[in-house]
Amino acid sequence: MAAAEPLSASSPPAFTHRETLTILFGLAVGMFLAALDQTIVATALPRIGAELQGFEHLSWIASAYLLSSTATTPIYGKLSDLYGRKALLQTALVIFFLTSALCALATTLNQLILFRVLQGLGGGGLMAMAHATIADVISPRDRGKYQAYFASTFAAAAMMGPSLGGFFADYLSWRWVFWINLPLCIVAIVMSQMTLKRLKPKRVRHKIDYLGALLIVSAIWCTLMVTTMGGKELPWTSPKLLGLAAVAAVLFGAAIFQELRASEPILPPRLFVNDIYVTVTLMTMLIAVGMLGTVCFLPLYFQLVLGLDSTSSGLMLSMLPLSMIALAIFTGRKVAKTGRYKIFTMVGGGFGIAGMLVLGALPAVPWIGFVMLGLAFFGLGCGLINPITITVCQNAVEVRDLGTATASNSFFRSMGGSFGIALFGAVLIARLDALLEAIPGHEALGPEPGLTLLNATVTPGLIPDALRAPVIAALAQAFSDVFHVGTGAAVLLFIAALCLREAPLKTASGIAARAAQAD
Repeated sequence: MAAAEPLSASSPPAFTHRETLTILFGLAVGMFLAALDQTIVATALPRIGAELQGFEHLSWIASAYLLSSTATTPIYGKLSDLYGRKALLQTALVIFFLTSALCALATTLNQLILFRVLQGLGGGGLMAMAHATIADVISPRDRGKYQAYFASTFAAAAMMGPSLGGFFADYLSWRWVFWINLPLCIVAIVMSQMTLKRLKPKRVRHKIDYLGALLIVSAIWCTLMVTTMGGKELPWTSPKLLGLAAVAAVLFGAAIFQELRASEPILPPRLFVNDIYVTVTLMTMLIAVGMLGTVCFLPLYFQLVLGLDSTSSGLMLSMLPLSMIALAIFTGRKVAKTGRYKIFTMVGGGFGIAGMLVLGALPAVPWIGFVMLGLAFFGLGCGLINPITITVCQNAVEVRDLGTATASNSFFRSMGGSFGIALFGAVLIARLDALLEAIPGHEALGPEPGLTLLNATVTPGLIPDALRAPVIAALAQAFSDVFHVGTGAAVLLFIAALCLREAPLKTASGIAARAAQAD
């Protein structure tokens, strides 16, 4: 099959700083879209459930997008290495545009869930193509300061999403959660057409590993289904869940076998014998475990233990992205100036441990200021590490694998976040059930008291007055135990940072590297 290399072999002139900033702006719009749709829906869910009549399946509106966007990310990476970044980025934008309109027009909950699955097919490409395209334009040595802006864009979307979704649901309509994507998609499509026209592909024959793609997507889908439903819709020991996990293991085994024998695999095995790539991928997963777990479960602590409303909880959580943005910009500039990156990952790992230790002390110091300090520490750790991981990953691989390595880094970040949410949720519910059993009269909370209490954020009055004080104490202790698990992940992150080998950052962009190879 005739495909295209991402860039022509002729030596193109370097992009000017102004051109780079213009490209960066267009890519940041696409990344903002993908990141925003992971968070903006959450606060609109009650209104969606009321209008479309389906409260019991509301969580799938968010999960469906996560499942499909995560599963397709590595496919986009490989195809962009074969057919070019611009073509895949614009394909993702068009898919995202059309499916956002379908989501806004949905008349039933089942329709909306289906359209969110399709929307994720576009969202998975937006994130991966933004990072891969900037790797073609900017050298690894200079890439850190630009990746910092991407990290800031992601953090801003995480911070704005819940507030924006709540505003649309309260004052306009929940459908504006999706309508807002359309003008942003148009801007991103126009910007990509204007700024990426110099990335002209050259036609080359390639063989696409369709079987490998199918096996990888199926294995990822089954795995994410297990982490999404486990402990919520099905017990972790449920035969259905265990069967799904077994199917995922078989599919992963088949995918590995296929990738070892394919001439052009979707996930080349040569990536996994690269020690820098493996180490930085592990770091990406571990930082996502802590960050996504904290973002998802700390608001529950604010509301259930400290008694804050949802708006105030969102404001308290903003300390995480704010501190992350501040350090991301600083780190990116320092890495570009010095060419050194390992020290930043080690310090970031130390901040991560400090943040989780502070959050783990919640029962002893149930004070909002103390929680904010823990969030600030953890945000500083994320800001030191996040801008570095993708740059180091891209720097460590061959130029032919830039798109694949970049997309796989985003993929493993999503997988880490999904596992983090599942792990934190399982620990929280297990500890709650154990602690509540020691409270006289706990039978009033029903056969599954942990899940009952977590539902108290959307169903007030579930906790009897006579049980309120001991139950809140049990909640505080359970959340503390959750962040002790997060501390373990942060320690592993620090160990990985210690093991990370520091290689010189290349001074040639992806374009220049391909041109040099051709010469």
